[in-house]
Amino acid sequence: MKPFNIGMLPNSNWPVTKDITERAQNLLKKLVEAYIREGQPVGSRILARDSGLDLSAATIRNVMADLEELGLVTSPHTSSGRVPTAKGYRLFIDSLLTMKPIQSGEVERLRHELQGKNSIENIMDTVSGFLSTVTHMAGIVTIPKREYSSLRHVEFLVLSDGRVLAILVVNESEVQNRILTTKKIYSESELRQVSNYLNASFAGVDIYSVRRRLLEEMRETKQHMDVLMEAAIEISEHLFSADHAPADYVLAGETNLMDFHELSDLEKLRKLFEAFGHKRDILHLFDQCLAASGVQIFIGEESGYQVLGNCSIVTAPYEVDGKVLGVLGVIGPTRMAYEKVIPIVDMTAKMLGLTLNDRS
Repeated sequence: MKPFNIGMLPNSNWPVTKDITERAQNLLKKLVEAYIREGQPVGSRILARDSGLDLSAATIRNVMADLEELGLVTSPHTSSGRVPTAKGYRLFIDSLLTMKPIQSGEVERLRHELQGKNSIENIMDTVSGFLSTVTHMAGIVTIPKREYSSLRHVEFLVLSDGRVLAILVVNESEVQNRILTTKKIYSESELRQVSNYLNASFAGVDIYSVRRRLLEEMRETKQHMDVLMEAAIEISEHLFSADHAPADYVLAGETNLMDFHELSDLEKLRKLFEAFGHKRDILHLFDQCLAASGVQIFIGEESGYQVLGNCSIVTAPYEVDGKVLGVLGVIGPTRMAYEKVIPIVDMTAKMLGLTLNDRS
């Protein structure tokens, strides 16, 4: 797999390392690492011990004051240690972060879990669950864009009480079963005629365009519309309606976020879980990553959504044959182990792309 790269966020005005002395960079790096590791404000004594520099506590305090003036660190309480701000995390990630290699066992684990998964739903469930389990945070995967789902074949079976079982073959090998309730009771012969018509006219077409194209044909042939066309339109309205559209994204492990004290406030959790349920803001954020190159990271306020102000989101697009189909990522506290999470997200996106490519 190709090495990963971290894409730059647009319109970023964070400080760059040339604006800060090497000594200050070293201390900032140690401060962020210590805070991520311990979850407590970092004092000058810890920095003196961890920095490897021959600096007095007074000198370190002066450097910390300079970093605080730049907006890179802050003091949560008077006379306490300091914690990184979103700007501090951004500088750390863009310029000071040392990545940790992915353990081979994690790659093999994901490859093994993906083996034998034929449906999009199973693959997405597997990937989001893997991200959640490995990072101990929330894993999220957007469903491939709808144009990726093309109709190959459809059959219908008559059920009782005016219901019809539709069996769709999508993207060569994926089989979907849907139960439809129609206004009219159709015979097996009528359903066979409808399936023959749909297979002859729409094989290879995006399944969510079938209904639209049928309605266009209906308008064009309204004066001469026969029983077959009426049946095909009614059944397709049920079969390809938005009610049967796949979920926008698959989310796993959101309850893991309750284990982080930064996010354990009940009101914060309620708002965060509501955002997961409403989906709009999360999807809008992930849509920004569809055209991005490589891993994208949103830290706190960078997301543009207040509810995510205490969270960081690490995302990467996944693609098949050079075409981006969706985005996956991890949502967790800003105090996350970026050096581990970033490579995991990037590797998972590449593995998902390879899996989907093998199915196409």
